[in-house]
Amino acid sequence: MSLLIRNARVIDPASGLDGQRTVLIDGGRITALAEASAAFSADETIDAQGLWVFPGAVDLAACLREPGLDHKATLASETFAAASSGITTLCYQPEPGANFDNAAQVKLIYDLNRRAHYANVEVLGNLTQGLKGQQLSNMASLKRAGCVGMSNGRQPFHSLQTLRRAMEYAATHDLTVFIYPVEHALAAGGFMHEGEVSARLGLPAIPSAAETVAVAQTLALASHTGAKVHFCRLSAKLSVRLIRQGKDSGLDITADVAAHQLFLTDMDVSDFNPLCHVMPPLRSARDLDALREGLADGTIDAICSDHQPHEVDAKLAPFQQTEPGISALETLLPLTLRLVEDGVLSLPEALRKITAGPATIIDSEAGQINVGAPADLVLFDPSALWELDLNTMHSNGRNSPFGGWNFNGAVKRTLLAGKTVFSS
Repeated sequence: MSLLIRNARVIDPASGLDGQRTVLIDGGRITALAEASAAFSADETIDAQGLWVFPGAVDLAACLREPGLDHKATLASETFAAASSGITTLCYQPEPGANFDNAAQVKLIYDLNRRAHYANVEVLGNLTQGLKGQQLSNMASLKRAGCVGMSNGRQPFHSLQTLRRAMEYAATHDLTVFIYPVEHALAAGGFMHEGEVSARLGLPAIPSAAETVAVAQTLALASHTGAKVHFCRLSAKLSVRLIRQGKDSGLDITADVAAHQLFLTDMDVSDFNPLCHVMPPLRSARDLDALREGLADGTIDAICSDHQPHEVDAKLAPFQQTEPGISALETLLPLTLRLVEDGVLSLPEALRKITAGPATIIDSEAGQINVGAPADLVLFDPSALWELDLNTMHSNGRNSPFGGWNFNGAVKRTLLAGKTVFSS
């Protein structure tokens, strides 16, 4: 069926389009993009007066849990939560208990998602077998199976030589290596950022150097191997500076930041709030300012959710015994748009960080509005006001520190290949 969207403000950061347009969709793709007065007919027409239309968000980091950790969440529950929040493409990041060593495991994810079909799911394959950091995976086979990149998740490598060989192997197949920069010897046993707050609380801490040392090592290996490297979840001021220097020197690198790192600091852990137990840890206000500056000057290419849904019990223990992570799909877009309110980014720049920016990193045709592009679109009401209620979240995980926060603007409808997968 064909679909016509009239009278909307269409915002496409990829092309710079921002204005009243008529959008015609047929066969799952955009077939016409014309002035608001253009005359078209379709099987269904949406009058989007007062609404914005922009590309569905592309989230580079989501733990979707299934198969293997189904007690926390399922593909169906989390992709629906994504659709309700304007996210139409998710990257499934590997973790212990749910990772991808071979083509059959990747195919299973695609089969499971085809049944739900609320969002596109792309897979990051294992860089090493079982994420054990020792024997390299069959990256060529994983690429043929559809993996958009390779990662070892947050698991350590046996040695830098293993990482070097993995990067060389990935480079021969033109695969992007997704690196979580952490020097485990420096981070071992820590639960929060090392600073005045951790000293006052008496909690074992993780210094910023645990991240920046790993960033420096990986940059050196990227230069040596010529591999494409994406740095995941930056959190430290010096890391931003190192990435900026690496880009200036011509390295083929990109970087992202989790949305919560742009709004929360180690001060939010002051009352031992387990909902603020995340990895990398929430750092200082100076680090937060540097991350925002890195976004504004283009050093950081994308904002992601770093979605990690947990069952209730996972967050009920004392801080050190709780599992790290935030259920973050439903706050990715609202927090990104709050950066516009805070004057950090313009509206097109903010949307680029969650659409065209991440889409480019995984070499996806998503994240854009032009003729021939997939009709993965969001209809957004900028005048809506709402409060995040943990009890009404669509994700199976309710572990968010943003409960009770008020947000401006809400998703009214989400289209995936031209079909409505969420409507409020």
